[in-house]
Amino acid sequence: MQQPRILIVDSEGATALPYARLSARLQPLDVRVETTLDKALGTLSRDTWDLGVVTARSGPSADVLYGAIRKADPQLPVVVIDPRPNVDTARACLQAGAGDYLDIARVETDLEDSLVRLLTTSRHKAAEELLRRAVERPYTFDDFLGESPAMQQVYSVIDRIAVSSVDVLVTGETGTGKELVARAIHKRSRRSTGPFVPVDCGAIPDALIESELFGHERGAFTGAESRRMGLVEFADGGTLFLDEVGELPLPLQAKLLRVLQERRVRRVGARQENAVDVRVVAATSRNIDQMVQRGEFRRDLFYRINVVRIDLPPLRQRGDDVGLLAEFFANRAASEMGREVGGLTTDVYQVLKGYHWPGNVRELQNVVRRAIAMTQHPMAGIDDLPDDVVAASGRNAGAEAGAVGFFAQRTEYVAKFEKHYLTDLLTRHLGDVSAAAREARLPRGTLYRLMKGHGLDGATFRK
Repeated sequence: MQQPRILIVDSEGATALPYARLSARLQPLDVRVETTLDKALGTLSRDTWDLGVVTARSGPSADVLYGAIRKADPQLPVVVIDPRPNVDTARACLQAGAGDYLDIARVETDLEDSLVRLLTTSRHKAAEELLRRAVERPYTFDDFLGESPAMQQVYSVIDRIAVSSVDVLVTGETGTGKELVARAIHKRSRRSTGPFVPVDCGAIPDALIESELFGHERGAFTGAESRRMGLVEFADGGTLFLDEVGELPLPLQAKLLRVLQERRVRRVGARQENAVDVRVVAATSRNIDQMVQRGEFRRDLFYRINVVRIDLPPLRQRGDDVGLLAEFFANRAASEMGREVGGLTTDVYQVLKGYHWPGNVRELQNVVRRAIAMTQHPMAGIDDLPDDVVAASGRNAGAEAGAVGFFAQRTEYVAKFEKHYLTDLLTRHLGDVSAAAREARLPRGTLYRLMKGHGLDGATFRK
């Protein structure tokens, strides 16, 4: 954590008031005391400070002294201490933007609280500004959903490494949920109370990404009218998620490597480095191993972020998870749209299972939302799916089964078997879904989904 830097202007020097003792709650501190206004203005032009304290003794009045400091650095929170306090001077300083105005007789009791309050307020403002400009894509689903062995392996790795502070590399195709993995790691870690800062490295222009990541000082480049905290610095005490890290330009990869090795960051245009305590979770949808071999990604940076690796499986390799996710998305979409749609028909599930899902979970969500929005029936059917999805699913199934005719007949017979089996099962258990699920050795949610697909309701069998 960067220690607060306080610039004090007092013509009588550091011993005039017990500044160090009065600001003890801010320890450790980087305090500098200047005895003249000119020296203070020179210091402001060279370095960045978090707080200022101006004590007006002989020479310029408190409001004039503060006005000069404000002109040099409009963002600096300043406490004005006046040995000759009066209402007009206090009003002038506070209206001009001073953080506080103190009578020198009350410094012993008030200065510490004032400095703590101003530093806290300053950090909150910086955080709000950062969040307004941070580039963050909304992640596709609220929580993990899936029972396939491939996803169980992912859950196991997350549980084992979340409590540590090791850096993590998450790989997987677009739409597989890499940001969701990063959020799960953060949530289960000791850093969960700290910030989670997502950065889409592929969405920020090359000319701006260094400033976005590391911050900049006022005047560091054309248009830098005020200093800004970078995303790395804002993630201090939490987790920095670098999405599509493979898109970073090679020169910036070298600078990022230094930050990760030293855990120190230098803002663009700054002379000093600030310490940061941050965990990095990087992600990419590209083949990063091949990028390293081709020299498109620094080998040393790859080794630095690849401490633990999580490879997310594509949706086509997750088996029955397709049905679980489709049901979840269908129910949520119907609720969000205010539509009384009972879900998806069995034929729809067959089509969804036969499709290869190049866009993975994100594409599945969009296809299901479209079906719920388009349908004019109690349940969304094949006619509500995009034509290209239906056609591709038929081609895939035909290639696997050897003939489209076989695929069509298989679907028909499977549907008939399911409905007959479920009807008999529910009849024998008088509509008790829990008991029926135990006999069928199916999760209750899966049984409900099958019943819904065939228009069956447990209440019907209880009458």
